[in-house]
Amino acid sequence: MSKLYFRYGAMGCGKTAQLLVVAFNYEERGQKVCVIKPAIDTKNDKKLLSRIGLSRDTDFVFSKKEDLFQKISDKYSDVNCVLVDEAQFLTPEQADQLAMVASKLDIPVLCYGLRLNFKQNDSGFEGATRLLQIAHVIEELKMVCDCGKKATRNLRFVNGEFMTEGKDVVIDGDKSNVEYKAFCSDCYFKMIERTK
Repeated sequence: MSKLYFRYGAMGCGKTAQLLVVAFNYEERGQKVCVIKPAIDTKNDKKLLSRIGLSRDTDFVFSKKEDLFQKISDKYSDVNCVLVDEAQFLTPEQADQLAMVASKLDIPVLCYGLRLNFKQNDSGFEGATRLLQIAHVIEELKMVCDCGKKATRNLRFVNGEFMTEGKDVVIDGDKSNVEYKAFCSDCYFKMIERTK
């Protein structure tokens, strides 16, 4: 039986780059992959673009209403691997559908995404919560804080100002200057104290 993987990490840890490397490795060996991302991720339209410049087109972009098991069964059942970027935006039902792809279609599914949002809770990231509950394999991708410690927290800055409130989802490239940075817990609490 194939497995459902959830590979998570803080902002900037290279999730998309690693996904693209996995896709390349499969294709270099003559195997087919299906690369997908949620429609809520409006950056770069249907293209995946990593921070280090790697890119490729997705096979499809999906809405929250899309049945991923049905779509993959109907059009991509001949692939050797399904790769999902921005997996935190899956619905719980879609995470379950991807588990069915691994079990019923015997296709490995590798999901890459964030574990927590900038508010340090799973509000808005129900896909990540469900993947943490059901994935066969859960792997953390490491990121380093500016201070050198392991970064585990995602912080949002809008026009340079540290934010602790706001909409759960604001994509980079919005009309405001939105930036996300990864911090360790120590630096996160220092930032909180500074803003009080």
